[in-house]
Amino acid sequence: MATLTAVYRAARTRLTDAGIDSAALDSRLLVSHFTGNSLEDLVCRPMAEVAPDVVLRLDGAISRRIAGEPAHRIIGAREFFGLRLELSPDTLEPRPDTEALVELMLPHAQEIAAKTGFCRILDLGTGTGAILLALLSEVEAASGVMTDISDGALTAAQANAVRLGLEKRVSATVSDWFSSVDGAFDIIVSNPPYIPSAEVGRLSREVREHDPLRALDGGEDGLDAYRAIAAGAAPYLTPGGMIAVEIGAGQGPDVRALFAAQGFEQVENRTDLGGHERALRFVARPVNK
Repeated sequence: MATLTAVYRAARTRLTDAGIDSAALDSRLLVSHFTGNSLEDLVCRPMAEVAPDVVLRLDGAISRRIAGEPAHRIIGAREFFGLRLELSPDTLEPRPDTEALVELMLPHAQEIAAKTGFCRILDLGTGTGAILLALLSEVEAASGVMTDISDGALTAAQANAVRLGLEKRVSATVSDWFSSVDGAFDIIVSNPPYIPSAEVGRLSREVREHDPLRALDGGEDGLDAYRAIAAGAAPYLTPGGMIAVEIGAGQGPDVRALFAAQGFEQVENRTDLGGHERALRFVARPVNK
């Protein structure tokens, strides 16, 4: 039988030879998943035996990765903010950059819950449910509504809520932004599509061929979703409520201007691991200001 270290080295070599930049990470992820060993086992149990049928399945997975399918799509899940989230073809694969939005809003959700005994959150375009579920996992007194234009995305998000034991604090509705939303919320969050239409075709094949197009394409200038959110949010916010959105690199000034035109001001931001401005928090501008 092949050993764990042998199949890892073979996988890494194939991915490296194919020009996959993330060959080392992807080979560790795929070997761990298909062999059932932890990442620590790759170091601590290098001579563990791997059955021939597992080697065959792993070889097939490596071929899929070489063909452009992302490693986490092959696995079918990705970790986000310490949570394992299952993926589907209808959901954007959550990225570490989006954790900046969670980190920005978590203290505010905690503060609201501590003061009032609860915090109600609306997640627009929820995808896997990543943002809302991360917040609910940290704030026991919070509940929320997940919306998405895709039935398939909502099915995936609800299944993630069940797997994480959060389903009793979550409801879901198919909605084109606010079209089917009811009630008022202390916090509205969204990671909307923000890639300009002309740039979608220039994204890496891992993204353009495997993430759903409508989760990427933000219209001609990439700002269509922000216009809709800024224009529609006010009736759905409680007094003192706030909105937070993820943005693409360099979009801060334009997004701030769109929200300012609708009576909101930016009061806080957060950068991602690359140092790019990634998340903005807005509140309603005082009437007398």
